[in-house]
Amino acid sequence: MQELPPHLPGRNPAQMLAHTRAQWGGRGDLWIFGYASLLWRQEFEAVEHRSAQVHGWHRALRMRSRVNRGSVQQPGLVFALLPGGACRGMVFRLRRETADEELERLWQREMPTGVYDPRWLPARTPQGTVPALAFTLSRRSEAYMGRLDDAQMLHILRHASGRYGSTLQYLAHTAHALRERGVHDREVQRLMRLAEQHGLWPPAAAAQKPDHPPP
Repeated sequence: MQELPPHLPGRNPAQMLAHTRAQWGGRGDLWIFGYASLLWRQEFEAVEHRSAQVHGWHRALRMRSRVNRGSVQQPGLVFALLPGGACRGMVFRLRRETADEELERLWQREMPTGVYDPRWLPARTPQGTVPALAFTLSRRSEAYMGRLDDAQMLHILRHASGRYGSTLQYLAHTAHALRERGVHDREVQRLMRLAEQHGLWPPAAAAQKPDHPPP
């Protein structure tokens, strides 16, 4: 099993979880905003899900991953919510009675190094606005990669892999999940075309669920 790196300086995941729990308060059901892997692999039991949009944040493949989709030797990339714009995704409602346990499992997956800034964002849904927990990233974070040119991106898509698989698989799964939900993310679609054009992902797989890595 891949050894996890220590948490980032000044970022204690346990303390951040305690703070998030205190903000929630356990007084009602818990909403989670999903915009990438949570769309296709929740690993929690949701009693309701809705399409949702948050304003002031956008989805971007700009966060360095040294655990889940890359390694210390070859960092990969994962999506994060960055300031500016808007993002369409889904919100998931967890029952109050089980939400605390579910949140702890989610933390182990998303926050092993404390990299994200968890925030409660107003998520607009067809049935009204709900306060949802979302994982955001500051551009001041050491995990923020900034803008990468296509050559750098292709190198990462070719070589980066971590405990949950490759950056390429992660991108393809997210692209498929967004397409299934009618979400048109131009940058995600552009990155998939880039991977296809360079033979990293079969063009015929564009309409299929990417269950397996490309040959």
